[in-house]
Amino acid sequence: MLLPDDFVSIFTNWTMGRIIGIDYGQKRTGLAVTDPEQRIAGVLTTVASNELYTYLEKYVHNEPVEGFVVGFPREMNNQPSESAQYVQAFVKGLIKKFPGIPVFWTDERFTSKMAVQTLIASGASKSDRRNKGNVDAVSAAIILESWLQERMFKESR
Repeated sequence: MLLPDDFVSIFTNWTMGRIIGIDYGQKRTGLAVTDPEQRIAGVLTTVASNELYTYLEKYVHNEPVEGFVVGFPREMNNQPSESAQYVQAFVKGLIKKFPGIPVFWTDERFTSKMAVQTLIASGASKSDRRNKGNVDAVSAAIILESWLQERMFKESR
């Protein structure tokens, strides 16, 4: 028979897998990740896009991952942007490489501008704000955070 203290122990040791946010670019890709409880999104890193699958394989090997959230580039008229074809090709490879991990899409419009504003608000230096890798990583965190908020909203209905 389980006692109340046993339940505390069970729930204290139980964690969910992380979710990885991806701001894919042809040259480099910003990555973000949730905490194990999938409550908060934070910057992970920026990786050269040609090394992205290798990086993700290592990460997934070391951490439980329950999903990928990929920013989908759209124009203001809601049509896919020119870079959408590259993101779609990447996602096809991602699905093939990690068939058991679902991929979710979310709109990435304005995330680069929001990332620069976030860096300014955080007191980052001009050189840090000009570093496109920093902007890409913060953009990935914004993409992931907006997806988490949208998921919470849908679940609360």
